[in-house]
Amino acid sequence: MTRSSIIDTLASKNPHLFYRDVEKVVLAVFDEISKNLSQGNRIELRGFGVLGTKERKARVGRNPRTGESVQVDSKSIPFFKMGKELKKKLNASNK
Repeated sequence: MTRSSIIDTLASKNPHLFYRDVEKVVLAVFDEISKNLSQGNRIELRGFGVLGTKERKARVGRNPRTGESVQVDSKSIPFFKMGKELKKKLNASNK
C-alpha cells in the first residue's frame, strides 16, 4: 500500500470530504510522525503498534568489493513493534 492508495481509500470511504482535504490530513500525519521520530520521540498508536528509533553503535564494517575494513558511524534506525490487536488480526487471517 502506498501513500496515494491510502489517500484514495480514505477519500472514497468519506465522500463528504474533498480529496485535497484528505490528502492534506494524511500528509500532515506522516509529517508529524517523521518529525517526532527525527526528534527521538516514541509514537504509540493503541491497538496498532509503537514506532520509535534505536541507536546503532559505531562499528567496524567491511567493504564487500575490496574486503577492506571501514569505520561505520553510529546512527539512529527506525523500528516498529506490533500491537496485540494487530497481531491478533494478522494471525486470525492466516487460519
